[in-house]
Amino acid sequence: MARTVTRSSKLGPEERSAAIERLKAKELDVLVVGGGIVGTGAALDAVTRGLSTGMLEQRDWGSGTSSRSSKLVHGGIRYLEQLDFRLVREALIERGLLLQRLAPHLVKPVKFLYPLTKPIIERAYIGAGMALYDVFSYTGGRPPGVPHHRHLSKRQVLKAAPSLADDAFTGGLTYYDAQVDDARYVSTLARTASFYGAHVASRVRVEGFIKVGERVVGVKAHDLETGEHFEVKARQVVNATGVWTDDTQAMVGERGQFKVRASKGIHLVVPRDRFQSTVGLLLRTEKSVLFVIPWGRHWLIGTTDTDWNLDKAHPAATAADIDYVLSTVNEVLRVKLTREDVEGVFAGLRPLLSGESDETSKLSREHIVAHTVPGLVVVAGGKWTTYRIMAKDAIDEATAALDGTIAPCVTEHISLLGAEGYQAAWNKRRKIARAFGVHTVRIEHLLNRYGVMTDELLELIMARPELQEPLPGADDYIGAEVVYAATHEGALHIEDVLARRTRISIEAWDRGVAAAPVVAELMAAELGWDAERTQWEIDHYLRRVAAEIASQEQPDDVSADRVRLEAPDVVASTRP
Repeated sequence: MARTVTRSSKLGPEERSAAIERLKAKELDVLVVGGGIVGTGAALDAVTRGLSTGMLEQRDWGSGTSSRSSKLVHGGIRYLEQLDFRLVREALIERGLLLQRLAPHLVKPVKFLYPLTKPIIERAYIGAGMALYDVFSYTGGRPPGVPHHRHLSKRQVLKAAPSLADDAFTGGLTYYDAQVDDARYVSTLARTASFYGAHVASRVRVEGFIKVGERVVGVKAHDLETGEHFEVKARQVVNATGVWTDDTQAMVGERGQFKVRASKGIHLVVPRDRFQSTVGLLLRTEKSVLFVIPWGRHWLIGTTDTDWNLDKAHPAATAADIDYVLSTVNEVLRVKLTREDVEGVFAGLRPLLSGESDETSKLSREHIVAHTVPGLVVVAGGKWTTYRIMAKDAIDEATAALDGTIAPCVTEHISLLGAEGYQAAWNKRRKIARAFGVHTVRIEHLLNRYGVMTDELLELIMARPELQEPLPGADDYIGAEVVYAATHEGALHIEDVLARRTRISIEAWDRGVAAAPVVAELMAAELGWDAERTQWEIDHYLRRVAAEIASQEQPDDVSADRVRLEAPDVVASTRP
């Protein structure tokens, strides 16, 4: 009898343990190091080519750069001014693909206004750039998935954004890009790779490479949940560690050195009612651009672009960073924002390829793929939107060194879990709400986070009606999402839920302090935590919040970094 191969969309503790056992037991074709957007994309690319694939992430999925972006899927309109047409076109084609085929439940159109300050020359210049932006978006063989740009008079601008100061503009243009919950996308991408057969495990740190002569043949791994050390053998290893690229490459010696610089960008989260606008804003600054992005019941305002040479795991926003963003956006607002209006702050690091320029805002957003030593491929640089191209190029490079005929990349046709049937489910959302006795707004929230997998959360609610109760201090999220994160989405700590499976840590006024005990109790029941472990999780999260808030009151990077690091990383195997 033929052996039946079963596939599961779950990525819970049992699946993690099984993946680690498989990683220890056999040599893989490809092992990906790094579980951010590029690493998870590379794992999905490799496994859907028919390769035996593994992926290790030292913390949580997307916990570095990939969960702290501007949350935009965009062509990068500012790169037109740098004449980087190839990068813009490539990103716009990927934007259309993500919007319409790969993840329509997670990637949504968003409309922006560019206020003009000079009536004729600037309108012609910016308008020409936006027209080119639209043209590029049509070159991928499918419609762009968003409307084209429009010119607005001063009166039309004021109608669209009544809170803009009268003297801040003479007219404007609107255009569309797309936005995404970056952390949710990465965790869903990891689940999708697992569904297709990749052996993936978070909270496993790579601490060295195994070499035979000059060739890399695997890695030395450390399970941070259990403390176990083990080896993983692979014919090709892909280093997709972003801003940690230089650190990872250093493990293989001098020949593996690869230069990536980290640029810090911070964002502020402000309640949507603090100013009136039906569109987001794109504002030109002296150094770059500033986005004001609609985000549910909030605005995201950012970003900065400064060199960062301190702790890569927890980049810290300073008081000066926050004041800079506030002062910049206040230049165009009728009623000024203050520190008291800021609900949340987050800081992330962009991995930029080192170049001749000393300014990080001018370093390349291109990516590079190279076989730095035999058996080890490194992929570095790039931007969030083009992750699939980066992953393809990395796996192409890895497969070139493998024997036999390897299938080409097929990820252009592989939708993420939850995408297939999403539009039909969205059209039926009111019927679904009536059938389950849940408000339509709640169903819309779930569909735009889980797609058709919303059925699995509704089944949880049917079995345990108390799980439809909102979390304290975070009315947008319900208990069922916490349980689902622990059982299906690889969340191992309450920080994973509050900071990434939900965005409570940046959206709630208290940064998730009130929700933490409830989240801990719900996770404890699923993950088998005793009372001591549950309290340890709560205490750790509260220390994290306190350290972040304190760091944001510091005047400079060095002092902010020192204060933020007073709350150590969560490592289960080291708890008392």
